[in-house]
Amino acid sequence: MSSEPSDGQAALDRWITSGGHWEVVGQHDGTATVALLTCDGGQEMDRVTLPVAALPAH
Repeated sequence: MSSEPSDGQAALDRWITSGGHWEVVGQHDGTATVALLTCDGGQEMDRVTLPVAALPAH
């Protein structure tokens, strides 16, 4: 198993650092689909998939 973050995890980390919000919209077989939402109204801008274990606590 690699210690490098997945593309999805890296995108989520950048999104959070930029002040965006996120929401888990689905889980299946140990992975989560996460909606990346704007901070000013919650509009969905993108989705990423990453391991559930990589999700930040919130």
